[in-house]
Amino acid sequence: MTTSPTRKTDTDVKAWLRVAPLEKLAASSRHHLTLRHPHTQEYHSLLIFSFPSATSSSTPQPHHDAFYCMEATCPHLGAPLENATIEVNDLEEEQEGDIEDMVVVCPWHEYDFSLSTGESSHGVSACVYKCQVREQTLWIEAPQPCSNEAAAAADPKQWETIELRPVSEASPGVASRHDAAQSLHLEAAQLSLSSPTPQPESAAQIETEVAPPSPRPKTLVEWAVLVLNTPEPAKKVAYTRFAAKAFRSGECKLIGGGRWKTSDEVAGTRTEWMVKPQETPPERPPRLKDEVCVRPGQEAKRGRGGTEKSRIAILHSLANIEQWAIDLAWDIIARAPQLCARFFSEHDDEAGETPNAKLPLQFFSDFVKVAEDEAKHFSLLVERLGEMGSYFGALPVHHGLWDSAMETAHSLTARLSIIHLVHEARGLDVNPTTIKKFDNAGDEKSVKTLTVIHLDEITHVSAGHRWLTWLCAHAHPAMDPVQVFRDEVRRNFIGRLKGPFNADDRRKAGLDKEWYDDLVGEKPGTFSMGVRRNEVPGG
Repeated sequence: MTTSPTRKTDTDVKAWLRVAPLEKLAASSRHHLTLRHPHTQEYHSLLIFSFPSATSSSTPQPHHDAFYCMEATCPHLGAPLENATIEVNDLEEEQEGDIEDMVVVCPWHEYDFSLSTGESSHGVSACVYKCQVREQTLWIEAPQPCSNEAAAAADPKQWETIELRPVSEASPGVASRHDAAQSLHLEAAQLSLSSPTPQPESAAQIETEVAPPSPRPKTLVEWAVLVLNTPEPAKKVAYTRFAAKAFRSGECKLIGGGRWKTSDEVAGTRTEWMVKPQETPPERPPRLKDEVCVRPGQEAKRGRGGTEKSRIAILHSLANIEQWAIDLAWDIIARAPQLCARFFSEHDDEAGETPNAKLPLQFFSDFVKVAEDEAKHFSLLVERLGEMGSYFGALPVHHGLWDSAMETAHSLTARLSIIHLVHEARGLDVNPTTIKKFDNAGDEKSVKTLTVIHLDEITHVSAGHRWLTWLCAHAHPAMDPVQVFRDEVRRNFIGRLKGPFNADDRRKAGLDKEWYDDLVGEKPGTFSMGVRRNEVPGG
């Protein structure tokens, strides 16, 4: 809860974390904050709530909202609290009368948590963090790292802000990022992760035009497989949004994805992973019959963006990548339960053949957000193509990104490394150059669209980094994530990771140079995938 502004002491500065100026928090009454600690490499997800304060003409202090901060996931089962309802809890005490307290109610199992204390009527408590406003800037009490506390104790305020995005109670991510895009002059070093996140203007129209599936999927993996098996782009986008809404609202509470099953056979005991047909992802998501597909690199020359024809070709190519990126996000959700189980069966000396280790719900929440972002990106690009007199499907496309996905379908560390930390990270390298081409051509609308996409992609690479480091930290014995990444690239990538690298944005996503410097994939192949990736930056 907000306290009165206080004089900053050395102790205060060490215990508090700067969030953002109040003006950046004005677009929404709740924000999702993702932090990473540079010493422990662990991530922390928080929610910041704001409420109008009662005004008083006799108070000389400047007026500002009251702020509250708590964990972004329910301590019961880890369900996301982004779309939790807020209720007013009236507590009656004999001596003090009525005390009004805001309560967050988890949409999954209706656990209630006080925003000021974190206490619940169900006996569990959520972590809450004090908030202060200093000179029109919000500060929060710095969370305590859970791992390697000795390394972090020297400077607990060293958390880095990975993402600060508004959450709308009606529809997450509807605020506009155009103000941020206008203020950026296309240099990677100037890009900010603390800007609001929009959906395309046609998002609501798409949802009303596409009917929800019937029957509705019962698990998140069923939703994922449904999206993967949907060839129509508009339907794929709409189903993605339906799925995200069902997951966050608590309508879809089950992850699914299968389980270990042990059966007795004549030759002995056999253990295998069993999964329902409706939770089995396709080997290759279908596309419309009239799509013209060519090999990667065989599309017509796209040019340098100096003509409208060239810019249309570039945007069309990016829309193709974003459509595949929607599928990639849902594919990792569909495969993750089994791949995680197999990872711990191989890398947990204490678990036996069928370990019970599961990915936290935060993993699925993160990749649902990635899928939702990719759907937004695709819609923004399709909308821009229409404004320029073209449409998606007017030009040939390739399936190169999905080819790489299938080559990593056997391993969660391989998938996270190659798709999210190689291909998507390559997008961080080339996006600023692409934006500059459109800026030089005076195409302001496309510049705004591409800037929005670039800012989101930093957080997508960060998601890959977060969960690769999580897997490595929870293996027994623990593994070095940098070494795991480099080993996966050597086994599953063809050719050298080519620069120039956008070191600043890679660092924001968690990738210091030790991750990618002087790294060569040793997988046999007839052409360099590194060259192909220069042509096809990841979604």
